[in-house]
Amino acid sequence: MDLHVSLDGPGDLASRIYHQVRDAILDGRLRPGERLPPTRELARRLAVARNTVAVAYERLAAEEFVVARVGAGTFVAAPRTGVPVTARRAPGGRGVRPRPVWDEVAPAVAAPAGGTPPVHDFRVGVPDAGLFPFATWRRLVADELRASAVRAVAGYADPGGHPRLREAVARHTGVSRSVRADAEDVLVTQGAQQALDLLGRVLLEPGDLVAVEEPGYPAARLLFRSLGARVVGVPVDGEGLVVDALPDTARLVHVTPSHQFPLGVPMSPTRRAALLEWAARRDAVIVEDDYDSEFRFGDRPLQPLQSLDRAGRVVYVGTFSKTLLPLLRLGFLIAPAALRPALRAAKRLTDWHGDHIGQAALARFIDSGELSRHVRRATRVYAQRRERVVAALRADLADWLDAVPSAAGLHLAATLKPDVDADVAAVLGAARVSGVAVENLAAYCADGPPRPGVVLGYGAVTAEGVTEGLRLLADHFRRPPG
Repeated sequence: MDLHVSLDGPGDLASRIYHQVRDAILDGRLRPGERLPPTRELARRLAVARNTVAVAYERLAAEEFVVARVGAGTFVAAPRTGVPVTARRAPGGRGVRPRPVWDEVAPAVAAPAGGTPPVHDFRVGVPDAGLFPFATWRRLVADELRASAVRAVAGYADPGGHPRLREAVARHTGVSRSVRADAEDVLVTQGAQQALDLLGRVLLEPGDLVAVEEPGYPAARLLFRSLGARVVGVPVDGEGLVVDALPDTARLVHVTPSHQFPLGVPMSPTRRAALLEWAARRDAVIVEDDYDSEFRFGDRPLQPLQSLDRAGRVVYVGTFSKTLLPLLRLGFLIAPAALRPALRAAKRLTDWHGDHIGQAALARFIDSGELSRHVRRATRVYAQRRERVVAALRADLADWLDAVPSAAGLHLAATLKPDVDADVAAVLGAARVSGVAVENLAAYCADGPPRPGVVLGYGAVTAEGVTEGLRLLADHFRRPPG
């Protein structure tokens, strides 16, 4: 270990070495069992006599901070009872402040607190990791690592993403979603969230107006606000975004037309045509976020806005987080040619490029047909769980909730019946205590009165768990807390 020791300060050299090694042990930088540098080696690094280091080590050993093993070296000892361990932290930074917007954004996107995982997990947007073909993925990644070693790949890569993956994405979205694109139109991102961030950086000036769906995706709203935009929610009804309610001065509109998040309704053909016409008339950009429409359970999919667009107003954003695994952090955007140079520059400025090994593995995963096979297998599993959610909404939960019609994705929304008086937040809180985690529809509302209801994800819960979990939820509605 390259142990950093400074010889500056008061006291003799051996004492300075002793105090710094002791402090490193007490604050956890040096952990029990770790080997200290040999006295000869540390003395050479510090340009001091070997005996000076030996005196420091002997003092540490006498106080039981380290233990010397003949022929092996000097090691950090197990912690002693009663010896305080002090955390080593960065300075508090009194007087250093982020922009005011982060006082609101940061708490809203804080990592969830740890705790006991729910027995019945109805979180939204979480696929079943057990369905992921780990063996196939490991083989593909290993193959790419070996190929990279043979090619002696070095230096930074193309910010647009691995060329094979851009080709595969263009081909896959063209076949499965009728998106019009070639490899040059595709920019690979670290999930859909980075795609939104890049678009905000390239398109928005501070104070620009961004329209989002209400209810809608909170992370998109917060991201655009963090970039200095003014964000306004536009209502959603049974046909999707209410285009007539869009503000005239909006520079960008974020929509989820295939499977509205979180209600699940698709945007009607009439609304799609109206939105494209509105964007052309108002010189605005539409961000079409197609986050989980691969999983379909009925009805034919409607044409994406991107394939209907003839004016170059639509940026299509997709992700593999819902299809495969969120931890892969692989997404993409397909942009009009006029935006490509700026988006590639923004990608290079923010993170240079993504993981080309993972991107190359995903390209092979797509080209070999594994992605299509995985989607078909997963869709069959999710269909069974979805059927149980629908059955519960029609039976156990029918007295309180009305399902919102939806034919795709990994979740269903249900609104509280108009004549039901129930505190949804309190019911869901009590359900969480009993091991049932369900999301509140009101959490997706930011402008205007929140819609009372629930959002039920079925990616992270088994079919049997769906039935049991929603039965328990019905019990909590039947016997409200308090």
